Amino acid sequence: MSATEQPVRQRRKRQGRTVEVVANERITPEMARLTFTAPELAEFPELEFTDHYVKLLFPPPGADYAVAETLQHTEDEDLDQRPVTRTYTIRSFDRGARQLVMDFVVHGTEGIAGPWAAAAQPGEKITFYGPGGGFAPSDELPDLLLAGDESALPAIAAAVEALPPGVRAHTFVEVNTAAEELPLPGVEVTWLHRKDLGTPPGVALAQAVRAADLPEQFTAFVHGNAEMIRDLRMYLFVERGLDRKKVSISGYWRTGMTEDLWQSTKREFVESMDAAEGVGA
Repeated sequence: MSATEQPVRQRRKRQGRTVEVVANERITPEMARLTFTAPELAEFPELEFTDHYVKLLFPPPGADYAVAETLQHTEDEDLDQRPVTRTYTIRSFDRGARQLVMDFVVHGTEGIAGPWAAAAQPGEKITFYGPGGGFAPSDELPDLLLAGDESALPAIAAAVEALPPGVRAHTFVEVNTAAEELPLPGVEVTWLHRKDLGTPPGVALAQAVRAADLPEQFTAFVHGNAEMIRDLRMYLFVERGLDRKKVSISGYWRTGMTEDLWQSTKREFVESMDAAEGVGA
């Protein structure tokens, strides 16, 4: 083989689970709840965490296929034909009924997942990988901070439902308007309405958490806009001195970025936060 010749490399084709839409309910003006089913969900793992998520596979615009069943393809295939992933939290799972429920923020026609979820009809199919996840409420401490925006609301709702007895949830949720509020029975919720306040995503939420009368020690689940995460990481870890092992905090999205761009730059973003907080210094 000459120096200019290279073997055709094959990427391992990861086979996902393909499910079918059975219901699509608009639970708020900007959130759709989709229910999926498939016989193979009888083998889906039990949900150990309240932030379990899956990676949905979407054909890119102009693709010559309707359902992406694998993520990886051979290196010599057209990049424009490769499916793209979007990450969504599992709202609930019923093994007996073989049904998986996910909530989608839908607003406008931009993007891939939102418009698809807004229009998805029973019978449509989609493939996903997962689940992943790593957080569930514990009774290690009597107080839990739950804070996030629309993107984190499904995980927050699942966490509220799984609260151990005696654990108090200090809950803060930022949404666009009051019409986007969802019932979270059993806890008091501080709702922040971004449109009414005229603030960029995450600003009002971070301010509300900072102003709250929180106990000295607590566990926390804080997810949503990346800039809000930057602010609250500094508050929780540096100003409050919380144990990082007791806090689940991460940016689900960043203003002005697609998920692909955000995921490709997230490591650098996290490293900049670590440096600002003196991690490893």
